Amino acid sequence: MEVGSWNLDGNADAVEFCPHSPFHHIFAAATYTLEEGTCPSRSGSISLFSASFDSGLELLHRVETVGVFDLKWNHNRTSTTPFLAQADADGYLSVHSLGFAEESTACGAVLKQVCREKVSSSMCLYVDWNLSSTSTVLGLSDGSISTVAVREDQLQTSQLWMAHEYEVWCTVFDTYQPHLLYSGSDDCRFSCWDLRESPSMPVFQNAKSHKMGVCCIAQNPVNSNILLTGSYDEFLRVWDLRSMSKPVNSYSLCLGGGVWRVKYHPYREDLVLAACMHNGFAVVRIGEEETMVVESYEKHGSLAYGADWQRGDCVEDGSERGRLVATCSFYDRLIRVWEPESLMVK
Repeated sequence: MEVGSWNLDGNADAVEFCPHSPFHHIFAAATYTLEEGTCPSRSGSISLFSASFDSGLELLHRVETVGVFDLKWNHNRTSTTPFLAQADADGYLSVHSLGFAEESTACGAVLKQVCREKVSSSMCLYVDWNLSSTSTVLGLSDGSISTVAVREDQLQTSQLWMAHEYEVWCTVFDTYQPHLLYSGSDDCRFSCWDLRESPSMPVFQNAKSHKMGVCCIAQNPVNSNILLTGSYDEFLRVWDLRSMSKPVNSYSLCLGGGVWRVKYHPYREDLVLAACMHNGFAVVRIGEEETMVVESYEKHGSLAYGADWQRGDCVEDGSERGRLVATCSFYDRLIRVWEPESLMVK
């Protein structure tokens, strides 16, 4: 079921639903547009939307920025305030708070910049929060990784080290062991790092499994031993981490397009939403021994980049009806919000 669509002002590359109650209806969408010429520039924006079955899709607020590569809300387990981290093309990390305009109305949600810090002369491509919202990690275009401490209205770089030969497309904290983080790069390496060392030391580096760059990483929200990677080589891979020094690639599934993003369902460990670049979006069921596509979504006409699940409670009958997803595509600058048909039956 379609809730609504919107054309943004620039090339759409990221969407993120707010995980904090009572803001589950709000999501942020980012753009990155390269203006070529004698003096090339990278412009962007962040737009706040409200999405619901009753009111459809509404634009709440828009902030003009430099080109944005990635956005992440902080986790809701330890913080009562929604913060949105922005990784941008000028090498900055910015943190925004979600609040309301003084003339507050039902649609009065706004983003207010809390702090901004230059991390690198290279571009910031990816950002992730730790569970306590006290630190972020960024993947950079020169192959390095940076951890940045977040203290009220101040940002301070904790570590910065060369981790890969080429662009670091993704780097995420381990949910269960916060001193560990994972990274994926255009050098085809999938790595794990121990932050207790300075600079961080590798726990493992897998350079053989991915045939092209590693674009995304997602850890199972229930089972600490299961982790997913997505690659330009079009495969979604399921990893068993019980042998941490040498993780096992349990099985793989070709999704027919470069796997740019994978997001686990908020409350189901067997479902993920995947952005498959040249092959639209897919809802994938992760089984014990195999994976399968249960639904494909092909209503975007360009590169499938951003995708996220809406948080919130299930409806009273226990089904997943009412669970929305937001997706975006790059060159056609399109946002779509829809309800997966595969979740409409108990």
